[in-house]
Amino acid sequence: MNLPSPEIESEAPPSRTRGALLKRLADVVSLPASRINAFERAMAADLLVDVLREAEAAERRKVARRLAGLSEIPANLVRLLLRDQVEVAEELLSHAASLSDADLLDCARMTRLEHRRLIALRKAVSEVVCDGLIEFGEVLVLHCLLKNEGARFSNAGVEAVVAMTRGDARLTQMLLRRPELRPAHAYVLFWWGDSEARRLILQRFAVSREILRDAVSDIFSLAAEEGWRDQLSARALRFIDSRQRRRLDEPQGGLDAMVEAAQNGVTTELVDEVAYLSNLKAATMAKIFADRGGEPLAIFCKAAGLPRSALHAFWSGLGRQESEPALEHAVIAFDMVPTDKAQTMVRYWDWSLTSSLTPALLRAIRDTDEDDESEYSATKNANLGSFAKDFAR
Repeated sequence: MNLPSPEIESEAPPSRTRGALLKRLADVVSLPASRINAFERAMAADLLVDVLREAEAAERRKVARRLAGLSEIPANLVRLLLRDQVEVAEELLSHAASLSDADLLDCARMTRLEHRRLIALRKAVSEVVCDGLIEFGEVLVLHCLLKNEGARFSNAGVEAVVAMTRGDARLTQMLLRRPELRPAHAYVLFWWGDSEARRLILQRFAVSREILRDAVSDIFSLAAEEGWRDQLSARALRFIDSRQRRRLDEPQGGLDAMVEAAQNGVTTELVDEVAYLSNLKAATMAKIFADRGGEPLAIFCKAAGLPRSALHAFWSGLGRQESEPALEHAVIAFDMVPTDKAQTMVRYWDWSLTSSLTPALLRAIRDTDEDDESEYSATKNANLGSFAKDFAR
């Protein structure tokens, strides 16, 4: 048989020969280990890759479909086919269970949105791959991941998505249903969530600290004997403590006097005093009063043991109207959350804003404050980045 010279390129359209050759090479690559050794499989894969590079898209798709069921696909074939146009890559992305995290990450980084969407829709998506997809910040891909019960989010991945939920109510609702979401994430998301999102957070994440208090009840006296000099312990115990008010002589009438004074208008000085009497940071209290939704103020009043009338007094003192729909949401929050769980939320806000936020979440909170023109905005009263240094208030 006379073979054509490799230097002579045919200008004729692909013949049945190429299709048959691709099929046979794919068959060889697909042989079980009992019939072909690793070197022979690699040699066949190299030849198949060389032919596929110049093959038609339909031919490449057929090969991808043939290989999708293999428990192990040669790496060079995977790389070539996953980087191909989406119609070809889809055969592997949708049907090949054997793709490694490295394969999927390479595909995500070297291709386009539609490839990443298909990765997000896979039956199982590891934490590593989720993190890689989240980095692109593509809402369509995030929606697919959040709806995918087989996707697993790392803590860092959840935090990154929390920061992205600002301004996207649908993304927020989807994230709130993920099992990986933790109270620290939800209580930060609470600040920019709409009324529906806040209601879901109160229902799901408003928890008691009774178990924690029982576990460390004897440590409070020990810390007091040492003069509370260990700031790390003091910060944790402060979170667990059931007291929402300072135990001290209150010549000015304490919080009740602040509620009465609010009738003359809420000032930054009054907010600072309320923070002090409540054993909270000034910046945390400023953020509570600055919130336009009103639910944080309602939760604070419940946590501090103040009556519902105190919420109305602060509301009026802020110059807000009783007819505002936000007040109705705030009252619902006041009524639905028990005092102990309200205290947990307030303490979590105070603690998480000092201890547990990543730079991405801090930026998101700063952006929220910048949108707020209130004089009580946390960014106008304190630097979020210096919260940790301000612990021993």
